[in-house]
Amino acid sequence: QAQLVESGGGLVQAGDSLRLSCAGSGRTFGGFDMGWFRQAPGKEREFVACHKRSSSNTYYSDSVKGRFTISRDNAKNTVYLQMNSLKPEDTAFYYCAAGIVARYNSPRDYIYWGQGIQVTVSS
Repeated sequence: QAQLVESGGGLVQAGDSLRLSCAGSGRTFGGFDMGWFRQAPGKEREFVACHKRSSSNTYYSDSVKGRFTISRDNAKNTVYLQMNSLKPEDTAFYYCAAGIVARYNSPRDYIYWGQGIQVTVSS
């Protein structure tokens, strides 16, 4: 059974960095577009970043551009999200996802989802 498992979340202070990891199992995810989304309490799930499978192009939301970096290691079946200069507004539950996506920022285009991990940034 295909599975994605996030790790690396936690509680940090504003300005700190965190690196989230998303390890895949049960199938090879190298042939999939990989994305990160987040959801804060009372808000809809929002796009954070995407790493395309074929072109290796990356895409970011305006709110994280220049601070977050998505990368992948297909040999390890793992995707990463390096988060720098964290802000309190980055506090959310972070999910990784995989799919063959037409719209990289649409959660509906992704078919595999991790359980998510909490990131809390204190001011």
